[in-house]
Amino acid sequence: MKKLFLLVIFFGIFSSCEDVIDVELNDAPPRLVVEANLNRWQDGNASSAVRLTTTAPFFDNNVPFVTDAEITITDENGEVYPFIYTQNGVYRADLTPRLNTEYTLRIIYQNETYTATETLYSVAPLEFVEQRNDGGFTGEDIELKAFFTDPQGQRNFYFFEGLSERGDVLDVYNDEFFDGNTIFGYYLVEDLAPGDEVQFNIYGVSEAYYNFMFILLQQTSDQGGGPFETQPATVRGNIVNETSPDNFPLGYFRVSEVSTLSYTVQ
Repeated sequence: MKKLFLLVIFFGIFSSCEDVIDVELNDAPPRLVVEANLNRWQDGNASSAVRLTTTAPFFDNNVPFVTDAEITITDENGEVYPFIYTQNGVYRADLTPRLNTEYTLRIIYQNETYTATETLYSVAPLEFVEQRNDGGFTGEDIELKAFFTDPQGQRNFYFFEGLSERGDVLDVYNDEFFDGNTIFGYYLVEDLAPGDEVQFNIYGVSEAYYNFMFILLQQTSDQGGGPFETQPATVRGNIVNETSPDNFPLGYFRVSEVSTLSYTVQ
């Protein structure tokens, strides 16, 4: 009983020493955040969308959507495509990008002009998926490989997505060491089970976008986050503020051909 009494006193002392600490973080002026993607699928379908938000304080759970920007994209022939606001910070246009054509994004927001230029790059089609049931560190996980054949004699860069309800896998590749060969995008997530649907997307991208995403994915790989989570260091994209260069935006303007392949886990 004496030992029990002393033990109760011991835990009481330590539990009574807990203090609430308020962490004061420095506030910075909000920056524009841009997710601008022009996608052309190999079957001829297309999607053109620009999502605008701003940065927010660390403990703020609300996403500050930008709803009053003026957005246009102009192709190398001078044709202008205006974007119309829809919802949740997303602006859309009826635009089907053409291969090897240059496009310039122009955003006017709070009397400042942001611009970026990209070219539509082709992509090798996804061909087939290979499944193994003895993957992962335990040797008991399902792993998938989505194969494609890289064109020989060309410098190519790829952005790869594996998407399912179990989890998403993102990666980037360049063909420096597999030029002209068949290569695969690798997909492994926990609890993947027979009957699950996985969608694979591969995008042809520029070298600049490859470098941008490579750094983002390196920063988030050990933290379990994603490329659009808060980053340890600022990674600059290809969008510049022509009015006030120091007030640079975050994000990227990407233009890609896309190959898609859906797979049902066996």
